Amino acid sequence: MDALTTAAASGLQARMEALDMLANNMANTSSNGFKADREFYGTYLAPELQDEESPIVGESPLIQRHWTDFSQGNLVNSGNQTDLALSGSGFFAVNGPGGPLYTRNGNFHFNTQGTLVTADGYAVRLLGGKTLQTSSAAPVEVGRDGQITQSGNNLGQLEIANFSEPSSLNKIASTYFSTTDPKNGPDLPSNAEVLQSTTEASNSAPAESAARMITLLRHFEMLQHAIKIGTEMNKQSVEEVARVSA
Repeated sequence: MDALTTAAASGLQARMEALDMLANNMANTSSNGFKADREFYGTYLAPELQDEESPIVGESPLIQRHWTDFSQGNLVNSGNQTDLALSGSGFFAVNGPGGPLYTRNGNFHFNTQGTLVTADGYAVRLLGGKTLQTSSAAPVEVGRDGQITQSGNNLGQLEIANFSEPSSLNKIASTYFSTTDPKNGPDLPSNAEVLQSTTEASNSAPAESAARMITLLRHFEMLQHAIKIGTEMNKQSVEEVARVSA
């Protein structure tokens, strides 16, 4: 395969990965606390060709790595007392199936056992690793520092986790993050304020996603045209060689 066709085919593959990522962002524009994924492009050259002065096949474009945009989404008043949002950096900590998970989605509720849980049923953590549990149906009040009270009784303080390198977190499902490295546990005090009866909207903007999709589709068309040109050139070259040989 010639250099033109190779580069165009690699570009198509990178754009397909970008489209998959963009489709996931668009599917989660209404998911509270969702953080959009982005791509970082780079180039690749086979190791065996790196020492050649004029390699037959040049560098190919690819998505070098994915990264998550942790910028804050819009804060929306929901009117639900168990909906919580963070204004500032940090995450709510919850008990996932395999250990602590971290999320910006504060769409919480009390289950039938009186435990404050996420929409997926994961218990919300308090400082010290405890969970919030109450048998009373009285309203709860959550302060900006995460302190929770009910009928004048202190039920505990929310565990707000903060990371110096949030980019090293692994995304789980759509709105959860985890860390597999014990050394990368929460390592910074959080300055986030907890807002009650508020939710944080997704930071994936539909208008931006639609514009990026149009751009990617145009890239697709140009790269497909480049492959077509490369195929025609190769065909003409083969026919010319056959004609000269004859």
